[in-house]
Formats: sequence, C-alpha cells, structure tokens
Amino acid sequence: MTAYPDTLPGLLARNRERFLNRTALREKDLGIWQEVSWNRYYDHVKHCCLGLRSLGLQRGDKVAILGDNCREWLYTDLGAQSAGAVAVGVYPTNPPKQVEYVLRHSDASVVVVKDQEQADKVLEVKPRLPGLKKIVAVDMKGLRHYGDSDLMSFSELEAIGARSAAAEPGLFEELIAKTGPEDVALMVYTSGTTGPPKGAMLTHANLVSLAGSFAGVLDMSHGDQVVSYLPLCHIAERLVSVILALHVGYTVNFAESIDTVQESLYEIAPTVFVAVPRIWEKMHAAINIRMKDATFLKKAAYRVWIPFGRSMVEREIQGKNIHLGWRLLHRLGYLCLYRPILGKLGLLRVRVAISGSAPIAPEILKFYRAMGLRISEVYGQTEGSGVSHIHHGKDTKIGSVGRPLPGVECRLGQDGEITTRSPMLFAGYYKDPEATEAVRGDGWLHSGDVGVMDEGGYLYVTDRKKDIIITSGGKNIAPSEIENRLKCSPFINEAVVIGDGRPYLTALIQIDYDTVSKWAQDRNLSFTTFKSLAQNRQVYELIDEEVQEANREFSRVEGIKKFTLLDKQLDHDDDELTATLKVRRKSVETKFKGLIDSLYGRR
Repeated sequence: MTAYPDTLPGLLARNRERFLNRTALREKDLGIWQEVSWNRYYDHVKHCCLGLRSLGLQRGDKVAILGDNCREWLYTDLGAQSAGAVAVGVYPTNPPKQVEYVLRHSDASVVVVKDQEQADKVLEVKPRLPGLKKIVAVDMKGLRHYGDSDLMSFSELEAIGARSAAAEPGLFEELIAKTGPEDVALMVYTSGTTGPPKGAMLTHANLVSLAGSFAGVLDMSHGDQVVSYLPLCHIAERLVSVILALHVGYTVNFAESIDTVQESLYEIAPTVFVAVPRIWEKMHAAINIRMKDATFLKKAAYRVWIPFGRSMVEREIQGKNIHLGWRLLHRLGYLCLYRPILGKLGLLRVRVAISGSAPIAPEILKFYRAMGLRISEVYGQTEGSGVSHIHHGKDTKIGSVGRPLPGVECRLGQDGEITTRSPMLFAGYYKDPEATEAVRGDGWLHSGDVGVMDEGGYLYVTDRKKDIIITSGGKNIAPSEIENRLKCSPFINEAVVIGDGRPYLTALIQIDYDTVSKWAQDRNLSFTTFKSLAQNRQVYELIDEEVQEANREFSRVEGIKKFTLLDKQLDHDDDELTATLKVRRKSVETKFKGLIDSLYGRR
C-alpha cells in the first residue's frame, strides 16, 4: 500500500486505496438514499480542492463552511485541508451578526454555504468583510437571479476543479503530500458561554492522534454505520462524521433535514450513535409520554419491566452478583418491552452509544441501561481535540466520565481543576496569544472544570469552576448536578439554579412545551401560546411536584426553595443559549434579574 502522510487527506487517500467502491457516504435526496463510494468521495474532494485553488486559495488561507450537514460540507472540509488551507465551521443557526464575527475574525477568504438562507446572511454582512472573495452555494435555488459576481455554485466550483485535474494530473496528490501533520487542519470556534467565541486551531497530528486513541478503546470497524445530524462545526460531530470515519472507514449517513433525523435513525439503524444530553433526555421524555397513551398491556409491561431493569442496574452498580435467573428475566423483558422501544427509536443495533458536550443526569443513563443500552459519557474540551476521557469498552461507570484515553495524562489542581496533557493539545487560539498562554502556558490544558478522581482513575466532573455557587452561609454547591436532576422530568426542558451569595437556592425553569401541552390538553386546560401555558396555575403545580421530587435526592441546603417558570423559551438569537444550546448563565441572570430578585423577596 502507498505511504500517505498522517493527515486527514492522507487518511482519505488511504481509504480510497483500501475500500475503493465500498460506500463511504449516503445522503437522502427526495426520499431516495444516494450512495457515494470512497473512490467518488476522493474525486469530489480533489475537484473541490483544485477548484478552490483555481480561485486563488493559498496555503494557510481560511475557508468557512456555513450550513446543515451534507456531503458537500465534508468535500469542502477536506478539500480546503488538501490545499494546505484551514477549514472553519460556522453554526447554521448563527444570526448574521455572529456569522460576520466568525468570518471576520478567522480572515476567511471563501465561504461555502448550503442554501439561500445562509447565503443571505453572508451577503448582508459582506460589505464589512473586505477579505471575503467568494461565496459558493451548494443549493442555488432562489439565488440565480441575485447577480452578485462573487457568488457561484458548488457544482461550478467542482467543474473548475475537474478541468484543473485534467490539465495537471498528479497535482492533487502533490498537494496532499505537502500538507504535514503539524499543519493546522481546522479551526473550531468555542461556544462562548463566558465571552466572544475563540478560534481553537487543531492540527492534523492532534486529530489523527485522537482518532487512533478513541477507536482503540472502542470496538469500531469499517462495517459500522453512523447518522450525521449534530452541527459539523462542533468538534463532536466532526470527530464522528470526518475524523473517526476516515480512521476506521465506516459509512456516514446524512438525513434529509434536521426534522427527519428520527426517521433516518429508524431507516439506517446505526451501530454507533453520539448525542448530546438533551437528545437523550428528549427521547426519554417521548417514551414516557407515549406510554401514557399506550394500551393497557403495554402500560402494564412498562410498569413491570422498567423497574426490573433498573433494579438490575442498581445491583450491577453495587457490584452484586446477577445470577442466571435474573439474566433470563431481563432477556424476557428485552423481548417484551426493551427491544420494541429501542427499535422505535432507531437504536436497536447501536453497540457504541455516547453522550458528550455537557453533563447528563445518572438517572437518564440508568434508564437506558435498564433496557440494555449502555451509554458511555465522554469528556473533553475543543482545545484538547474534543475528548480526553471515555469509558473503555463496556466498562461504563455511571456518574463518571471514564478514564483518560491512551496518551492522555490527567491531574487535578489544588482547587480541583481538571488539567490534561496529550498529543491532542491544540496549537492555540487564533490571533489570541494571551488566551493561549492562560489555558496551556505550562503545557497542561486548564479546563476550567472542577472534578474528583477515584482510586481506579475514573474522573467525576463536578461543575464549571466559574459556576460553583457559594451561598451566603458558605456552602459550596455545584448547580449542574441539581439542574440535570430537574431535567430528568419530561416536563422540564431547562433549569438554571441561582444562589451565589444568597441565603438559599432558587431556579428559573423552562417547561418542555411538547410534553406540558400534551398534559394540558389531556386535562382540557385552555392555552394559546407558550406564555399562556407557562402562566397557568395548574402547570405551576405540576412543576412544583417535579421540583419537590428532585429535592428529595439532595440535602436541605441543596434543595430548590423557590422557583419561577419562564414565560418564553430560552433562545440562541436572544443570547441566552450558545449555538450548542448551553445556557449562557451570566446573560440569563442579567436578563431575568427582576424575576430572580422576586424569588428573594426583592423588587
């Protein structure tokens, strides 16, 4: 086999040689799954790369990608890297102002957009971006009459690249060979929970090292299937859909749209599934709601087999022996209940299930494990290439985020801060040496998270260092643990615990509109909007029951004494959530200061 550089384009070239006509990508178009072989994948990347180069792209330049997940996203990502440029993902949910920030800060010279919606954002801010030379649109629907000379179609870009490939055979291979492991492959903008997003520069060496370590602790093969649906500009989806896919050689499937993900899961039945906690929570809530409308026999089966499964999980956690009789009963429960539920969710074939990006409540993990689905909670930072800790194999210790990946060292600071050192440590923040020095100046990545480690080397993340609440009584409290327990309720979508410097804990709670509206309709409660539903007294009483149930699992000082229901949904556009749907705690506390003060008897 030909020797290729240890870069992402190098892995693509290797896979083309190894797999040739095996399916690399699959995307649903007009209801029909279209397949792309590794050979065609390679050709698309080649034509995109040479097309970008024909537009004047130089080594070290930045190519931004703005749009939902699709094959062209990957072609552009790897095409830019093959040319020695840097790929920069932009969240498709970003409003024009935030799109402008990333394009300007990254010095992007070319931006590839998915459709008219994303093109309009770029065109709105383009007069303030003198460095932006070209806008390339994957879907030209609605754009052909715009008449902007800097706007072109992706198919036109590939056609230019194909002509270049014909005129200069071997040029693409030369470009791949010139790109080395220490070159920056991509720039990932952090979610910016505490300030403006920063561009974390990750090298090919970082990403190839991560892929080798990650795949080494999980049983993954080229026969696996994944569904790509989380934003590709986030390091988690980039890991699954690009980096690991190139290392392992499995098939990546793209849904028709974000609204058809559940349908795609059911059709594809992936063997590897990665989700953020909110996805797992929503699936859990959906199961509970569906069971309320199920037949008598299905309800009876649920009431019998879910508690039984939970009792098995508790015995396993406590290290107790699970004898053959219990295992046979669990198998019967699998046939009667667990299998049908997992099948409906599209998770029946999943053998590698992962939750990442934020903490998840142990109760949610126990629920899925009761049905036989072991979810491994992973931990890491973008600056460490995304993952530093994971459960190895089937060794899933609920409550922890596992042990370090091979090649990762972890230690805790005097204040409990989690720090790591590995070959995956990023090259630094773009145009921000001071921030780079602050986070990795001593060679260790300072996460800003606080945790503890047990004697087996398992890491338990307590909370963000800056989010730790110290009450007026001097009690240190980690709000995320309480918030995650509250979100176990199918009726609670988001919870923000307040209490720093105050005598007791309170919470701002956002109801889950789907489940609460269904609950209200079943009781003939009238409402017209989210606001009218949240202001209903009976809804408040419903949530109060859920809060009191959660309080029973905490000490008195850690319980929620008062809460209020938000009459609007927290929103990314209103600067209340990051693009990855994490709460901007400081922004929320400032925006709802009046509500918070009222919970403490102040106006």
